Amino acid sequence: MTEAEFVTATRVFYDAIAEDYAELFLDPLAESPLDRAVLTGFAELVGRGGAVADLGCGPGRVTRFLATLGLDVFGLDLSASMLAIARREHPQLRFKRGSMLALDLADGALAGVVSWYSSIHTPVDELPSLFAEFHRVLAPGGHLLLAFQVGDAPRRHEQPFGHPVTLDFLRRRPEEMAELLRAAGFAPVSRTLREPRGTEPTPQAALIVRKDQGLVTK
Repeated sequence: MTEAEFVTATRVFYDAIAEDYAELFLDPLAESPLDRAVLTGFAELVGRGGAVADLGCGPGRVTRFLATLGLDVFGLDLSASMLAIARREHPQLRFKRGSMLALDLADGALAGVVSWYSSIHTPVDELPSLFAEFHRVLAPGGHLLLAFQVGDAPRRHEQPFGHPVTLDFLRRRPEEMAELLRAAGFAPVSRTLREPRGTEPTPQAALIVRKDQGLVTK
């Protein structure tokens, strides 16, 4: 299958900047108690030992935090360079290479899915397919956590850290994302909106939704 252009652009971008990115964001949750609270609440909804995929895991810092909360979690990412860092820093955890648009998982295999700022490079017209794939791999009653920057205009990163790559970071509106998730067969559980922290230019949103028995993907 031919890789979509936006998927290729995302993979190339993160392969190029992986080491610089990992050094800059050594522990992104350490100074963000509200983000830790969202992840902790999600983990409690899933339940200890629940099988969870951290999709778009990057260097694995969120994967590690989820593991400390008692989840049976693995990380997945497009970027081989990001995964090399994740495996180096967290050898006790499982990491796989792949696309979250086409997961190598059986239907209903997971109790939880985390997409922590990993859908922000997916064009809006591809989001229904992405959310349908999340829905497919979750068991009935399973939970999805989706985090993203709030806004309308994308932010283009050109030549970050001096590397010759460019990528758009897409911002979303929580109400629009909630409607797309509802159309994909999810029921709302929680919607969190926090103000920018530190150098963040925009508010940050996190949605938790649940796959219920009887809800079907449209």
